[in-house]
Amino acid sequence: MPNPPRSNPKILRRAGELRHQPIPAEQKLWAYLRAVREDEVHFRRQHAIGQYITDFCSPRRKLIIELDGGQHIEQAGYDEERTGYLELQGYKVIRFWNNEVMNDIEGVMRAILSALEDK
Repeated sequence: MPNPPRSNPKILRRAGELRHQPIPAEQKLWAYLRAVREDEVHFRRQHAIGQYITDFCSPRRKLIIELDGGQHIEQAGYDEERTGYLELQGYKVIRFWNNEVMNDIEGVMRAILSALEDK
């Protein structure tokens, strides 16, 4: 019996659109994530899971990386609900502020690699 789809066509289409409109912090982090070449570590950008689109996801390692800008201060409740859903799907979610990526990419990458070691 085939696996059910991980999302619906509308969400998958939107994820594709977002891949073509990355913000500077996403572009910078993507360049670093693409260089990570460990066993079973492969990240996807704008990866749809259910009704949500994650910024970066390593499906095999069940790790999601979310980048937050200023708008996330006003949507803390939505972010909590979203994180809860993703964790119920077996994912670990880690979050960084956009300015952390832009100003301390080495620290961000250390945190990501540490999270991968914990998985």
